[in-house]
Amino acid sequence: MSRSVTQAPFGTTPDSQAVEIYTLTNPHGIQVRAMTYGGVIVSLKTPDRTGELGDIVLGYDDLAHYVADSPYFGAIIGRYANRIAKGRFTLDGKTYQLPVNDGPNSLHGGTKGFDKRVWDAHSVQTDSTVGVVFHRVSPDGEEGYPGTLDVTVTYTLKDDDELVIDYRATTDEDTPVNLTQHSYFNLDGAGNGDVLGQELMVNADSYTPIDSTFIPTGQIAPVAGTPFDFRTLTAIGARIDDDNQQLKWAGGYDHNFVLNRPDSLPADALVHAVHAVDPKSGRTLDVYTTEPGIQIYTGNFLDGTITGKDGKVYVHRGAFTVETQHYPDSPNEPSFPSTILHPGQTYQSRTVWKFGVQG
Repeated sequence: MSRSVTQAPFGTTPDSQAVEIYTLTNPHGIQVRAMTYGGVIVSLKTPDRTGELGDIVLGYDDLAHYVADSPYFGAIIGRYANRIAKGRFTLDGKTYQLPVNDGPNSLHGGTKGFDKRVWDAHSVQTDSTVGVVFHRVSPDGEEGYPGTLDVTVTYTLKDDDELVIDYRATTDEDTPVNLTQHSYFNLDGAGNGDVLGQELMVNADSYTPIDSTFIPTGQIAPVAGTPFDFRTLTAIGARIDDDNQQLKWAGGYDHNFVLNRPDSLPADALVHAVHAVDPKSGRTLDVYTTEPGIQIYTGNFLDGTITGKDGKVYVHRGAFTVETQHYPDSPNEPSFPSTILHPGQTYQSRTVWKFGVQG
């Protein structure tokens, strides 16, 4: 099978913007389809242990469903991934109010974040990669954020079965930036039941506990002796219903893990964040990132009311996410790594998804 990248129409938004979809294929048949609406990864096909390709990310068959009601399936998230308490932060002596769209807080960039915008795009190809480059300029004041932010996100599918996600941004004013990719994974195939038997290793000795509204308390807590200890490969469902206040508030896992990153590592060095395995299909996913944190979410809000691709119903806990990120609510938590981008600086972040199979 040869490597290729193709482009095709994928519908029109209600305000008459044309949406395109790009299909990236590598020589092993791994295929990524991503559209210009939200930079959404619509499908991601990888082989199981028998060589059969299966789509391992949740989503919809058509644009209309993404526009009407999507829990961020496969989207680029920005300007600020995750939550900001009360939708408010103070920067350079000025307080900014963002849309409140998740209880009392602002979530994933607000009411119309990057996931609901149509991006410009073009394809790229080398001797061993195919990719698509998404670009947009977020104007000053969009969703309440200061400064004009120029953003580029590139998906590169490599011959060695890696999908590299590169984020880059510049600004003309101080502004918080925290970008991520919000694909929902089910390594047995999207819509094929829950993921409680799939296994995770998370390279984190600590995590950031939350309050009842999902905002970090500011504490960096050890995972040892808690249901959040995934330092060895553990089934997602092994402790998800334990008598633990954090799990009860979130309805499962929906927490930021503090990745183990040696101080000696340069800021742009990748660390191994997650190893995920589906014992049934044999599919594996490894996540590497330059980010200090990763949000592990176990589809707790999925409840069987969404019918997705191929008419499959997405059941409770029918997927997990691996959202590489800076920590939630960092603009309001001085002890967390800063998310403020200054003029003259370039925001750069890289995440790699490595696909494989175990026997």
